[in-house]
Amino acid sequence: MRAPGTDRGRLLTAFAAVTAVTVFTATVPLLRDWFDLRVYHGAVDSWVRHGGRLYDYRVPGTPYGFTYPPFAAVAMVPMALLGLRAAIAVGLLLNLGALAVVVRLLTGRAWRRHGWYGCVLGACALALFEPLRDTFSFGQVNLLLLALVLVDAWLLATGRERWAGAGIGLAAAVKLTPALFIGLLLAARRWRAAAVATVVALAATGFAAVVAPDASRFYWTDAMWDTSRVGRLDYVSNQSLQGVLARLGETDRAVWAAAVLLTLGVWAVRARRAVGAGDWAAAFALTGLTACLVSPVTWVHHLVWLLPSFAVLVRAGHPRTAGALYAVLCTSVVWLWFDDASGVDGFLGANTYTWITLGLLLRLPAGQPRADRPNRARSANAIEPAPSPAAPRTAQVSSQPGPLCSGGTVAAAATGAASGPGCGFARSASSEPTGSTRPVAPNPQSSSARASS
Repeated sequence: MRAPGTDRGRLLTAFAAVTAVTVFTATVPLLRDWFDLRVYHGAVDSWVRHGGRLYDYRVPGTPYGFTYPPFAAVAMVPMALLGLRAAIAVGLLLNLGALAVVVRLLTGRAWRRHGWYGCVLGACALALFEPLRDTFSFGQVNLLLLALVLVDAWLLATGRERWAGAGIGLAAAVKLTPALFIGLLLAARRWRAAAVATVVALAATGFAAVVAPDASRFYWTDAMWDTSRVGRLDYVSNQSLQGVLARLGETDRAVWAAAVLLTLGVWAVRARRAVGAGDWAAAFALTGLTACLVSPVTWVHHLVWLLPSFAVLVRAGHPRTAGALYAVLCTSVVWLWFDDASGVDGFLGANTYTWITLGLLLRLPAGQPRADRPNRARSANAIEPAPSPAAPRTAQVSSQPGPLCSGGTVAAAATGAASGPGCGFARSASSEPTGSTRPVAPNPQSSSARASS
């Protein structure tokens, strides 16, 4: 479909898109009522102001409480100074800020060439993405962690490695899943960045142990190993390998361990190949995909870690594939099997997001851009006439670091529109416990139903 050619046409199209997205989000998706943020606020308030035990708190009327490492609670202590509504407002602003950072890192300045019209359509596309909807609606921390990790990716890709790893370390101290990115740094032999990430994670964890020794002792010896505190493994929102096996009725941990080891093996090979080609965008995207697959519990809102993969697909010249997969992740399709995930249709449909994640891990383009570039450069030089002495050729060197993705936004992937041929990390010159959940209402597509992801 061709874009409107007049300002009036673009204005009407943008208005229609905003209206459609507003109606959709108000009527079709599950509204989560900031449930996880209420867990954070209630647990921290009980712990700081009323002397309660951090991991004993439960949201009234539910069996769910705080499930993150103690450092996450320490970082959330300012919540105890705020009322619930103020905490929700601050959480919303933090998530919006983190989303802006993520989009900026993934797109660079490419969004500017689309103007206000492209920005409006891009915002609409992001608003439809189910993991983002749930992250905002639950009041989750996924976007903040993704932003921390992508800042490190940008530092590595642009040669600013002095503080690279600090974001990964902080993210791993808040939630265990991002610790896999330390494994990426080790596999890439970025010893300094790996050391920084490890030291920051250990320092944050140690600080929490000093501030909250009892909570730290209980978490690392008990709560961390108790997946029942998080929710049912077979719950349809659990889109990890463990979730697939649980819905099949397979309870043998050895089977899950074998699947995890095989997945990690594929990730190690592909991530090292990407790093070897200087393709940090693909390496970080592959690591986010793998973290979602191997975590025992990966709720739908954790799948914001797939966003870098769509940027990589657009960069590699596959905007239609990116748009199709992105569109599926906007549909809430897995909830159709909320009541019964049995049978072939349940196996395929209830695990749709897992299949997308697994497919991206296996097929995401990684390492090609840099490998192809020398041959193209040589062929171009071979056929291009030499510059005239009267008009010598000059080369402009930008002082600005390149974007993580310069070929189009994630939103462009959702609409199938790529804005340029290149989209990736700038090259260096030298080279859970998961979120809390709650039971859903019988009708998972009702906007008034309270459900968890």
